[in-house]
Amino acid sequence: MTNLLAVTSDSINLQPPSNTQFAQLGGLTIPGIISALIRLTVVVAAIVFFFILVIGGIRWIASGGDKAQTEAARNQITAALVGLVIVFAAWAIVALINTFFHIDIFSLAIPTV
Repeated sequence: MTNLLAVTSDSINLQPPSNTQFAQLGGLTIPGIISALIRLTVVVAAIVFFFILVIGGIRWIASGGDKAQTEAARNQITAALVGLVIVFAAWAIVALINTFFHIDIFSLAIPTV
């Protein structure tokens, strides 16, 4: 029983060994994870809206002159373009905040006073 207590009183090192492929995991931080998720969200949203735009174009071509299908494809293209504009406007706003206030949201580097 005393051996069990002696083992539990030692500190536990969660840092991965430096000679393994997991050595870079030791540098993970909560702000780093959040900024990576923000970047991933922007990229995924841009890709999704781009594919919606392409699918709307294909639907327009495949409509065969049918008024209802052409209108549905036009609405889908309009929605995709609005989505792309919103995604790129959000990216531009983040870039402007970084330029004017030196707050990099994509890396969560907030300067101290």
